[in-house]
Amino acid sequence: MKIKKAFITGITGMVGSHLAEYLIDNTDWEIIGLIRWRSPLDNISSLVKKINKNQRVKLVYGDIRDPLSIDEVIKNNKPDYLFHLAAQSYPLTSFTSPLDTLETNIQGTTVVLEALRKYSKECITHVCASSEVFGRVAEDKLPINEECTFHPASPYAISKVGTDLLGRYYAEAYDMNIMTTRMFTHTGPRRGDVFAESTFAKQIAMIEKDYIEPVVKVGNLDSLRTISDVRDAVRAYHMLVTINPTKGEYYNIGGTYSCTIGDILNKLISLSSKKDVIKIETDPERLRPIDADLQLPDTSKFHEHTGWKPEIDFEKTMLDLLNYWRDRLSKEGNAFLTR
Repeated sequence: MKIKKAFITGITGMVGSHLAEYLIDNTDWEIIGLIRWRSPLDNISSLVKKINKNQRVKLVYGDIRDPLSIDEVIKNNKPDYLFHLAAQSYPLTSFTSPLDTLETNIQGTTVVLEALRKYSKECITHVCASSEVFGRVAEDKLPINEECTFHPASPYAISKVGTDLLGRYYAEAYDMNIMTTRMFTHTGPRRGDVFAESTFAKQIAMIEKDYIEPVVKVGNLDSLRTISDVRDAVRAYHMLVTINPTKGEYYNIGGTYSCTIGDILNKLISLSSKKDVIKIETDPERLRPIDADLQLPDTSKFHEHTGWKPEIDFEKTMLDLLNYWRDRLSKEGNAFLTR
């Protein structure tokens, strides 16, 4: 029997690396990961032995902003499944780099889908949009279902509206098996420090090592979020492409635990050995010009289709995130800037 091949754009990111590990452990698929020449490989260190021995995992070079490179890797590998995760994924960064964000996320998605249309049209494809497409939602629209009006609150969110619509357009126009997800806040080990909960954990770990003063710098603590664990998220993505994948469908996916950003901060501080001395200080540079402040999902459509539900509780997610930064500090020392 032919072994199926799964192609992951953005394999070196938090989600891509966890997805690769999940697929290695739970399928017999071959994994093909797209990287750029300068991509850091820290997040896929657990896969290095398999990559070096050419055992089920291989890396290919390309850039979703370069059609020639993507055409080449899709034509040569013809995947059965593709998870399009590569993106400029930092909302705050998008305010200072809007054109780069729009080019990477909208044109980059077009490049990937065009290559599939030309060389691997039967591929079952997951296009990763974001809950940020909903942006500022009125309270009477909560919880947010799939038909809620888009009201993006950042250039990143606007770019993900484009990503979302492109996935559905290619499914309908070219009869391709493409599905789109709007994943709500998901976090855990390997979360980038440009995201609120991860920069909190990083700062707390640095405080515990006495690398910085016992002050955690924060932005808006009042935004409401529903939190899920990245390891639950990648399990959902596998189910998306394997349980009756339906052309053109789009799903909200997210956790069941809702809290404010301030609640997340308080939980992380409570897990720290320095909890009694840590102070909190608002940093104006961490505030967005506009904030998507009510991110509470209705995930019943995806649950009814696949049976998926989150399994990892909030406390474990927060502890694992904090331990991730503690481990990095133990290995690297005070080798990176505070954020």
